[in-house]
Amino acid sequence: MVQKNLPFSAEELQNIVENYKTPFHIYDEKAIRDNVRRLQKAFSWVKGFKEHFAVKATPNPYIMKILAEEGIGADCSSLAELVLAEKVGLKGEDIVFTSNDTPAEEYRKARELGALINLDDITHIDFLAKEAGIPEMISFRYNPGPLRQGGNTIIGNPEDAKYGVSKDQIFDGYAKLRSLGAKRFGLHTMVISNELDPDYFVETARMMFELAVEIKQKVGIRIEIVNLGGGIGIPYRPEQEAVDLEYVGDNIRKVYEEIIVPNGLDPMRIAMECGRMITGPYGYLVATALHKKEIYKNYIGLDACMADLMRPGIYGAYHHITVVGKENEESDHRYDVTGSLCENNDKFAVDRMLPKIDIGDVIVIHDAGAHGHAMGFNYNGKLRSKELLLKEDRTVELIRRAETLEDYFATIDFSKL
Repeated sequence: MVQKNLPFSAEELQNIVENYKTPFHIYDEKAIRDNVRRLQKAFSWVKGFKEHFAVKATPNPYIMKILAEEGIGADCSSLAELVLAEKVGLKGEDIVFTSNDTPAEEYRKARELGALINLDDITHIDFLAKEAGIPEMISFRYNPGPLRQGGNTIIGNPEDAKYGVSKDQIFDGYAKLRSLGAKRFGLHTMVISNELDPDYFVETARMMFELAVEIKQKVGIRIEIVNLGGGIGIPYRPEQEAVDLEYVGDNIRKVYEEIIVPNGLDPMRIAMECGRMITGPYGYLVATALHKKEIYKNYIGLDACMADLMRPGIYGAYHHITVVGKENEESDHRYDVTGSLCENNDKFAVDRMLPKIDIGDVIVIHDAGAHGHAMGFNYNGKLRSKELLLKEDRTVELIRRAETLEDYFATIDFSKL
């Protein structure tokens, strides 16, 4: 079976386990920095390219600070995410606020920070005007519906997704914003998640560039920045290939030169809001085998559970598993790898062929650097685990402690019982 590599040796990991105890998430700082530099280089042909990291993927300020040092902004969708961006020193149009069913308090915070507000619906124009005021720079999230084929179980087909404004609404929407005082305009979309076909992103760019031209022709509004969204997938399975960022960047350049330049919209800034591909492959959930159960199937129970990584349980998603120290042994045992949650879907793997696992073996679950710890929850009274950072100098830093029972009960006043 094809294996995935780890950024630490078995000895290094054993030392980390001894010092911090499992379970924990650990992120590889060097790999994250190298990855964002590669993305930026792929779009270096366009002046002012900006990646706004999707905070929901890995909402840890230590990770966000690393990204900010590399010139990466933040894509926020809630009050807490706006505050996280503020805490790491981001402000103004380094922050894009893309939300839906948005409370007034969140719009007010976005206005306070000077964030680029990305409206999800035309009815939000009047709501924003009343509650926070229309900013000089504003954007719409575009939902192409049946005009854009594709989608998956994560985000849905565009016409079934709750996000964004339709094409027949968008022209009147921009005209209304202009009448209310907006002077600069952006255009945004997000139509796919975890996609590995590079041409999908090129065609999304074509769709958005053509729409920007149409907005200029019909409404007389010049789109200053086109945000192509995120959705770039990662190769969760060892046999899959990562998206060729250089191919995507170069072919979007060709579409830009074909559509934007001759229609008088050059220069136009391009932005993205990748999350998963920025940190996903460079985070690992590390756990220990606690129990072995043999009934109708063979089970390996870990000290981690679905509260640490939901994706396999809710999506049936594949995450590669390494049994540390047994990478070269034959995968000749079939296991369901589980946690202790009182839910039968609390499984990291089903019918997975792995080397023989013994109690006490250290298990690493790959590609947990995005939508891993972030999606944690407290059902069944489970507590979310700690987060660690493997720094460039090979030292390890605790960047979020594990939750405690005191945290879990902090919102309850037992004295009134």
